[in-house]
Amino acid sequence: MTRPLPDELASRLRTSLSAAGLEPPAGLDLAVVVSQDLRFGDYQSNLAMALAKATRANPRETAGRIVAAFDPTGLCAPPAIAGPGFINFRILPEAWAAKVAGILRDDHCGVPPAAPSHRIVVDFSAPNVAKPMHVGHIRSTIIGDTLARVARFLGHDVITDNHIGDWGTQFGMIIHGWKTILDPSALAADPIHELLRVYKEVNALAKADPAVIETCRRELVALQQGDAANLAIWRQCVEVSKTGLQRIYDRLGIRFDHWLGESFYNDRLAPLVERLRAAGIATESDGALCVFFPDHPRLADKPCLVRKADGGFLYATTDLATIDFRLGEWNADEVWYVVGAPQQLHFQQLFEVVRRTGRNPRLVHIAHGSILGQDRKLMKTRSGDNVQLVDVLDEAVARARAVVEAKNPDLPEDEKQSISTAVGLGAVKFAELSQHRMTDYIFSWEKMLALHGDTAPYLQYSCVRVRSIFRKLEGPAPAFATLDPAGLVLQAPEEIALARQLARFAEVVPAALDDHRPNLLAAFVLELAAAFHAFFAACPVLKAGEPARTTRLALCAATDKVLTTGLGLLGIGVPDRM
Repeated sequence: MTRPLPDELASRLRTSLSAAGLEPPAGLDLAVVVSQDLRFGDYQSNLAMALAKATRANPRETAGRIVAAFDPTGLCAPPAIAGPGFINFRILPEAWAAKVAGILRDDHCGVPPAAPSHRIVVDFSAPNVAKPMHVGHIRSTIIGDTLARVARFLGHDVITDNHIGDWGTQFGMIIHGWKTILDPSALAADPIHELLRVYKEVNALAKADPAVIETCRRELVALQQGDAANLAIWRQCVEVSKTGLQRIYDRLGIRFDHWLGESFYNDRLAPLVERLRAAGIATESDGALCVFFPDHPRLADKPCLVRKADGGFLYATTDLATIDFRLGEWNADEVWYVVGAPQQLHFQQLFEVVRRTGRNPRLVHIAHGSILGQDRKLMKTRSGDNVQLVDVLDEAVARARAVVEAKNPDLPEDEKQSISTAVGLGAVKFAELSQHRMTDYIFSWEKMLALHGDTAPYLQYSCVRVRSIFRKLEGPAPAFATLDPAGLVLQAPEEIALARQLARFAEVVPAALDDHRPNLLAAFVLELAAAFHAFFAACPVLKAGEPARTTRLALCAATDKVLTTGLGLLGIGVPDRM
């Protein structure tokens, strides 16, 4: 597998430095970046200016020495110097052709594996048992799934864990309601909806009658003390809830390696707290045990409570036990938490406690903003409840179905449904992933499902359009996997622009994990689709003579492959027709 072009250029720059007798100081950045203005070249480096500053030399003179020693053979035209000392590179058409051929030969479309690879635990989604997932869960669920897909694609050993909230005070009310007002038939039909109804009704009764509150408290205590009947009810609640949640994950094409909820760590909490106390990390304060951070710039007045004065444990305790398990049992190098921005302080405290135990894994809080309604407030129903995720998915598919019916009413029923599902769910995902994760964005059905603009349907249609070329092809398609790059002759500006964008896939995919920004990948596939449509409008494919015909078919095949792969990393499927 060849290296991405910026890496190859940087390698040759390093060689040219040595040949020119220039010794870069330790840590000098040799990065080569995409040019902001293609009039000056495809890639650019400010190496000469950085080196000149470090050595107090003239930057243009330094650039001249580097360029004079640079070997461009087979890769680019001789580099040019611009401005105060920028070095610009224009890639040769035959080098772009080699990249296109490499994409067609490689299952990973030219994307190199990460080196070194890490074992990464990705904690995302994490809904509460006995409560439906609401629209706010979209962000953690879809961002987390995409980051896990990209990390796996790059060769990391990824473990996905759905750390569900399956333990807590709400179970006192749920168990009481289970025993008194549960409708078994409703539970079988829609378990989460029925458990939510039970919880809401008991909660309303408790507000009106203190005796109900006391009954619920006794049920909770019995559960915590291991009462067999209450444990059996709790287990059923968890199992039917997981069944209901799994239906949603199946629709979204999301899988988890583990569902280790809060309850899994119950027996680990007391030993963990004792270790923290014995090591002097946790100290007593008014009967409670806390970890204080007097020397920390942000946490000096924000201690982490790990055991209450009454002996009870907290979310922080459970989360510390979870980290302990992931590091000890799974040997994780990194743990990523895809959780909303309001939990920032919580994770700062957790990570600092872990650091004080002497361990130094890479723990990352991948924060995200909120989804807003048209009134720029958190999305709610008219009754003030959170909008349920399943309702959003149903609505997306129904709206996509209406578009399919209008455009292709004669399609078979099963095909209409599969297209509607792919388009509707893809639209929801792309609306999320095209945003910077910290941006609060407004949920709009019209923008989300549009066939033009920055939407999943536009991207899916682009793939369908590429494939339609091959459906019209008379005779077999060229054997792209064994295609000789020398047989690809890129001449038209639109051919080169499309090849340039295809080659950038190898650069963008790894970059999506830098600061965990799947929107970079979303932006890339939009740019690739735009480059393809410009190419398609300017360059006839099937009616072209050789070598243009084979070259353009190869560009089409590479576009389909990269678009489909890129959308797949975003968790978005592509129908054959739309």
